[in-house]
Amino acid sequence: MMIKELLQVTVDNNASDLHILSGIAPTIRVDGALMPLNTAVLTPDVIQQLLKETLNSEELERLSVNKEIDFSLPFSDKARFRVNAYTQKGSYAVAFRRIPIEIPAIDALGLPKTLHAFTTLRQGLVLVTGPTGHGKSTTLAAMLNEINQNRPAHIVTIEDPIEFVFRPAKSIVSQREMHQDTLSWAIALRSVLREDPDVVLVGEMRDYETIAAALTVAETGHLVFATLHTNSAAQTVDRIVDVFPEEQQSQIRLQLSNVFEAVFSQRLIPAIPKGRVVASEMMLGTTAIKTAIREGKSHQIDSIIQTSTEAGMNTLETSLAQLVKGGRITLETAQSYSLRPDELTRLVRA
Repeated sequence: MMIKELLQVTVDNNASDLHILSGIAPTIRVDGALMPLNTAVLTPDVIQQLLKETLNSEELERLSVNKEIDFSLPFSDKARFRVNAYTQKGSYAVAFRRIPIEIPAIDALGLPKTLHAFTTLRQGLVLVTGPTGHGKSTTLAAMLNEINQNRPAHIVTIEDPIEFVFRPAKSIVSQREMHQDTLSWAIALRSVLREDPDVVLVGEMRDYETIAAALTVAETGHLVFATLHTNSAAQTVDRIVDVFPEEQQSQIRLQLSNVFEAVFSQRLIPAIPKGRVVASEMMLGTTAIKTAIREGKSHQIDSIIQTSTEAGMNTLETSLAQLVKGGRITLETAQSYSLRPDELTRLVRA
């Protein structure tokens, strides 16, 4: 099959991903489960040909030199793809992530109403966290598009690669792709302050330089959205602080406490009878949370969240328990995604 046919099969099956690896048939992921297609097993030569259909000569050269490459691929009026081509066992492989053309609304995704409030903020740091493939990019796109639809702002995104493409409405939107529009995250974040932004999306706070720059952008009166691959709100705080040398950590805790607005941690959970639903943890920048961050008492954050439901916070276990009680997911599924299974069981029985 040609690459266009494989991508069309991915779209037709509403799959989230397509995997191309030597020695197996092309494989798609539907509702979180992998499904091999009923086609011939792929060989290194076939994959090489598929890559030639997909990449230009410059991108092929980068793949050859760097052994991996990220890029975005327009496909049809139904979808585009975020692509990672890489090497494994000496041959090429490709992972395609489907990105819908239409940006879904916050409510259509089944996300908490609190996320609407984040789109009205004028400054601060909002983090969306969770494992890879659990909808962080879609959630961020939904919030940014709500800003785009409702207020005049300059939104600047820094991505690797560009995923959702925004159509300017009340806002203007500048989307910068790594390697194509900028040479590095650090350079892009340094220059963003000269681009007159109101809202900045940092595709991923991945290291010391990007985290420091994102904090600075938020501290200078801008609204910053970013992602981190962490499992909980408390872990997110520790991850940010621990990136820095020990002698800088007290200053970073102070800086973070000053700009922090929220951590929204999400999972996509297999639903009954099919599909997936969102389970989430919410931590908001209340006085108690900011004090715990500033004083280095992140071990207290979970208990603060548990006792702050009236302020709009909740743990992942609370969200999972509500889904179990509502008949949306099974208890066994919930326990497999829970960080504290004993607490989940207590909440379900309560």
